[in-house]
Amino acid sequence: MMSQSVLQGCRRPRIVRGRRAAAVVLALALVATAGATPYVPGNDAEVLAHLPAGATHASIQLRHQAVQRRDVALPLAQFYVSQARATGDLRFLGYAEGVLAPWLQRSPPDPAALVLQATVLQSRHSFDAALNELDRALRARPDDAQAWVTRATVLRVLGRYDEAELSCERLIAGDAAVAQLCTQSLRALSGHLHSAYQAVRQLPQQSLSVAARAWRYSQLGEMAQSLGDERAASHWFVECLQLAPDDLYTRAAYADLLLQQGRAVDTLELLKGFESMEPMLLRMAIAQRQLNDPQLPETRALLANAFAVEEQRNEAVHRREQARFLLDVEAQPSAALAAARQNWQVQREPADLLILLRAAHAAHQNGAAAAAAQFANLHAIEDVRLRPYLEPAP
Repeated sequence: MMSQSVLQGCRRPRIVRGRRAAAVVLALALVATAGATPYVPGNDAEVLAHLPAGATHASIQLRHQAVQRRDVALPLAQFYVSQARATGDLRFLGYAEGVLAPWLQRSPPDPAALVLQATVLQSRHSFDAALNELDRALRARPDDAQAWVTRATVLRVLGRYDEAELSCERLIAGDAAVAQLCTQSLRALSGHLHSAYQAVRQLPQQSLSVAARAWRYSQLGEMAQSLGDERAASHWFVECLQLAPDDLYTRAAYADLLLQQGRAVDTLELLKGFESMEPMLLRMAIAQRQLNDPQLPETRALLANAFAVEEQRNEAVHRREQARFLLDVEAQPSAALAAARQNWQVQREPADLLILLRAAHAAHQNGAAAAAAQFANLHAIEDVRLRPYLEPAP
């Protein structure tokens, strides 16, 4: 039985998405290479800041430290962003913005604060605003690796692959292996899936950080799934989760693979303990529907309420999940198509393309996804899951 204390009401936490972003997790890991000079404590007893547990963050001493000391403010803001990603609680993004505000209001604003603010905006799906902050940061600090990889991530979400690849290329001076991983992940989406898959497989593990190795495994899993090699995809996803169990994007991707294979019981086991996050709860609902599980009505009600709250707040962070909920759980293809079309106006990842094509097909309105189909053909996107909806009827 699901814990009502975890799932109760409109204050339930929500997962932060925005291309995953394993690449964004990597971006945070690259902050040390961004050119900032670290503060070195005078002795081991010196306390820089008391990082809070959970959502408790209102210490007056901590606030004063963050306002006055960059070496406290930036790690604290990064901590909040990481907590938002790990817990799915969007309130942590607000905490991060509060910490960053004084450093953004300076003239000129702190470049590292601009990059972290861009990460917050990306997590809220304010992609254009995120790009604007990144451009400001890069004008001040053109060699900022974190800014370039975050920029590549945002542009990828928007389907602007050529621009994203140019951002990846700027990483070569700092880390050639990471630049290669960044570039090949984009080539896989633009007509070079097979060669990109082989190139990423051949990347030497010893040249990558732990975060980059997890990203590599996740990318290999996605590429293998697009190629139709489900066994290899499962292997890579498991490798990633063993290395980075908090990678929620990969956990959701692996759940999709299990559902695709009809392994609903394994899906529920994989997602156990993640019921507070809409994308995970959605996949649980789909698995429960496959199993005729008696808990499905409860899960369906929780999801419907969560999406209704987002509508009331004029938030669209989970529009993709809403479309899939309407299609795969509620069996309302016309409503699913409307949500999928709205989502496509915001972001254009392969998963966004797939749900739009599926919903249009189910609603017998293939013309409603014509622009998305043109996008797939323009970029020569290769994915076995898309073929039934892109190939012309006999």
